Amino acid sequence: MSKTAPESEAPETRDFVKKSSLYQEFLAEREEILRHKWLESERLGYDIGFERALLDWIRKHREDWRGARRGKSNVGG
Repeated sequence: MSKTAPESEAPETRDFVKKSSLYQEFLAEREEILRHKWLESERLGYDIGFERALLDWIRKHREDWRGARRGKSNVGG
């Protein structure tokens, strides 16, 4: 069985992935989902869990968030 875990990859491959715009976008989106999870959990008084936060954020906020991100990336360019 071959290893596919990140630790089996060459360091330059990991660096490339971490610097890629796709990975950076994933991290930014994940951060927004975690922020939404925290806010909703505080509002409701219990931990809503990542899956519920993810689905709720996608349904309510993802489109606007992506539009705002695209707008920022086009500024000055």
